[in-house]
Amino acid sequence: MAERILLPALTGALFPTARKAASLSPVSSNRGWWSILESFAGAWQRNVEVKADSVLSYHAVFACQTLIASDIAKLRVKLVQFDDQSKVWSEIKNSAYSPVLRKPNDFQNRIQFFENWVLSKLQTGNAYVLKSRDNRNVVTGLYVLNPRLVTPLVADDGSVFYQLQADNLVGLEQSVTVPASEIIHDRFNCFFHPLVGLSPIFANGLAATQGLAIQENSTGFFQGGSTTPGILTAPGAIADETAKRLKEHWEANYTGKNAGKVAVLGDGLRFESMSVKAVDAQLIEQLKWSAEVVCSTYHVPPYKIGIGQMPTYNNVQALNTEYYSQCLQVLIEAIELCLDEGLATGDTLGTEFDVENLLRMDSVTQMEVLDKAKSIMTPDEQRKKLDLPPVAGGDVVYRQQQDFSLAALAKRDARDDPFAKASPSAEPAAPSANDNLAEAARLALAEITKGLA
Repeated sequence: MAERILLPALTGALFPTARKAASLSPVSSNRGWWSILESFAGAWQRNVEVKADSVLSYHAVFACQTLIASDIAKLRVKLVQFDDQSKVWSEIKNSAYSPVLRKPNDFQNRIQFFENWVLSKLQTGNAYVLKSRDNRNVVTGLYVLNPRLVTPLVADDGSVFYQLQADNLVGLEQSVTVPASEIIHDRFNCFFHPLVGLSPIFANGLAATQGLAIQENSTGFFQGGSTTPGILTAPGAIADETAKRLKEHWEANYTGKNAGKVAVLGDGLRFESMSVKAVDAQLIEQLKWSAEVVCSTYHVPPYKIGIGQMPTYNNVQALNTEYYSQCLQVLIEAIELCLDEGLATGDTLGTEFDVENLLRMDSVTQMEVLDKAKSIMTPDEQRKKLDLPPVAGGDVVYRQQQDFSLAALAKRDARDDPFAKASPSAEPAAPSANDNLAEAARLALAEITKGLA
């Protein structure tokens, strides 16, 4: 593994001499940062516990988190520069920023890095990224830290620091405290403290726990041969030995693998089920409801993870635009801003995710849009949208001849009769250069003819 230089975090210059580490106080995690203590008031007394690790195994939570993370990670990050003349942002390459955006660190590629970033933010509400610098103080590596090994600290003067526990994967052999300038802290849902993000699990944990309980109950039901527990009742009193013998006989012959066999009862014995039937408990409706609650906390349309039906209208771009605007956009722009500030790109440079593939239209709609844009886009720009190379004469915008500028129309309308034909000029037109040459040749020929005579 290549040597990593962390400046100034690991050089010993962490604090001014007048500042003591004791003046730093950890930020209180409050409720819902690392673990969810109570999903609702009184849950602890009723033994209703929401475990974050268990919640992650619920299919709706897993599907929403992996969908969001993979959709963002697959987008290419562009380094763009603002042009003062054209007033547009254009993609460029820069030796100080492009390498780290293309390959953030030595054990993750770009997709793995951003997927790790987004999953950390969705699961804990916080994503901590440690910067690695070279001797020029240029950021050459970015490492997503385990959020459970990071503690924000606030000094008496309001300065922010981060205490990092040892993590060999990112090159931290011991616990260190680094200033905020060495950490990119992406957080959201800061309900209790500006430095403490809150995961959507805080809101969907109870629904996910309910869904897991339904699945476990259903699994146990089918593992038991689709039979429900119950009681054997007799019309009169029976001895304890007889009750024990009947119970053992019933369990040995009519439960588990023997479930479904025909039981012959005598002496007025009857079997009565004690469990609520799946139909009576509305099992499928409850399971669907819990999954929809999870989707709502992540702002993911349920049909994206296979919950409910697909919208009836056939417009792929409209569906993707809705998903982008209500779910992905704030996460994408937060990462862009964190990268701009973390890499110190300045006012004229910045990072931007290429969302073109995410919002891609169907082929028919795409061709219709490009055809309508021919008066504002060059043919080469249109061909670029289709991954086609430029062609000769394709770098100019074409318009039809009947289009006139507003200035020309204003001059026309300024006349007394805008629609009257222009009258010929009363003054003769000035001779052109060709006319002057013809007149000079005529005079020279006349002189020659006069001399011969």
